[in-house]
Amino acid sequence: MGFTALVEEYRGGVLENVHYGAICVVDEKGSAVHKAGNPEHITFLRSAAKPFQAIPAMKRRIPDVYGLTGQEAALFAASHRGEAFHIEALESMYRKIGISEDILRCGASYPLNEDARAERYRAHEPKRRIFHNCSGKHAGLIALSKHMGWDMRTYYEPDHPVQREILETVAYFAEVPKEKIPRGIDGCGLPIFALPLRKIALSYLKLACPDLIGDADTRDAAAAIAKLMNEYPDMIADTKFVCSGLLRDANLVAKGGAKGVYAIGLRKERLGVALKVSDGAEHVWPCIIASILERIGYGNRETIERLYALAPNTIVNDAGTEVGMRRAVFEWQA
Repeated sequence: MGFTALVEEYRGGVLENVHYGAICVVDEKGSAVHKAGNPEHITFLRSAAKPFQAIPAMKRRIPDVYGLTGQEAALFAASHRGEAFHIEALESMYRKIGISEDILRCGASYPLNEDARAERYRAHEPKRRIFHNCSGKHAGLIALSKHMGWDMRTYYEPDHPVQREILETVAYFAEVPKEKIPRGIDGCGLPIFALPLRKIALSYLKLACPDLIGDADTRDAAAAIAKLMNEYPDMIADTKFVCSGLLRDANLVAKGGAKGVYAIGLRKERLGVALKVSDGAEHVWPCIIASILERIGYGNRETIERLYALAPNTIVNDAGTEVGMRRAVFEWQA
């Protein structure tokens, strides 16, 4: 697998945890200019695939077809965490599309955001499909299916037209033959794809720098979904999560996925970044990403400080007492 130590965590001066993984940074030629661990490690994109899963809908201008607001359309690429403003936008979008949440393939759940989940508990509300963090993505695929006259109730099946288009989109961005892309089923019930980290980084570079995309319709769709992600960052995750924190920086397009995968495209620097934490930990993302940005000499210090504020390298206990620290320990390989 080729993993290396990315982050060490200490408690009372004793090494308590080591988080292993791999990182790849590519230039516009798709070459790895920085790496730690194996840049060809293959991993499922999970929710990091969402911007690409939204491309077919953006090509057909689905937000315009149904009169969606920018906040609503941004949910096509979101792993929303179920805050009240997310649910309000989702319910509005579903009314405009003319669908019920019962059609969603994703399972009923409670919001990922702790405060939002507690509010639903206190109100004795049941789990709902619309609370699922992928419900915006599903709405976009159903809306596209409805517009194209495709079967809306089987939109999740691998042979459905919308899923075939998504696979072709992922293959196109990654420059990998679609027959060579391993597939599985994501937590929300949709097909999901596995790629080498280097190819994930390349895909995100193109998302950030759409001039690298040859096909005009795909180029315009990529620019449109990336623009929505930057304009409405809190729709993509929530007010206290790393994705939204990074997307406040107009120079970045970024999205994470389950089990420790994260990807970023940098517009000015024309770089793509992909990383995988092997144990699936997400709480070390800010430490790793901030360190990557520092090591490549990233100029927006505010973005780096925002990451450290989200997950400080100082570890505190339940009473707020400092008990340890974490640090990024990876080194770029030749």
